[in-house]
Amino acid sequence: MLTTQRLVLRGPRASDLDAMFAIYSDPANMAYWSTAPHADLATTQKMLAGKITDFAQSAVNFIIDLDGKMIGNAGMFRKWEVGFMLHHPYHRQGYVSEAMLVVLPHIWATTQAQVLTGDADPRNAASVGLFHRLGLSQTHRADRTFCIDGVWSDSVYFALERT
Repeated sequence: MLTTQRLVLRGPRASDLDAMFAIYSDPANMAYWSTAPHADLATTQKMLAGKITDFAQSAVNFIIDLDGKMIGNAGMFRKWEVGFMLHHPYHRQGYVSEAMLVVLPHIWATTQAQVLTGDADPRNAASVGLFHRLGLSQTHRADRTFCIDGVWSDSVYFALERT
């Protein structure tokens, strides 16, 4: 568990299912994500089970908990790839920045990563800006990387080397 001034960053638990479904089934949250909104609770349950297993093996992908409620997640989603998801009612309040400023040092301290990467839809100015503010440099762009419900999106990629 990690803490910030306003947040608790903790491992996922079964009781997060409803909050996680609210986040991942919301089209506003998923507008720039690499999958379609979750159509049913079973999809989210599978994701949550994977997050619980992954966290038990390597505590690097955290639930963002505000006042006892899951509002998102932040950390290393795949090997050496960092990212974040925040429920849209909590956007633009600095929660993800606050979380990532403690998560990134934790990842460096607990893994052998030499480079952390991230990616975003270039239309997602908030995420692109946050990657830059966290010190990640843009490495390249790619066209038509994800097709969700027949709509293609592009990707911009970032990297941060261990110092």
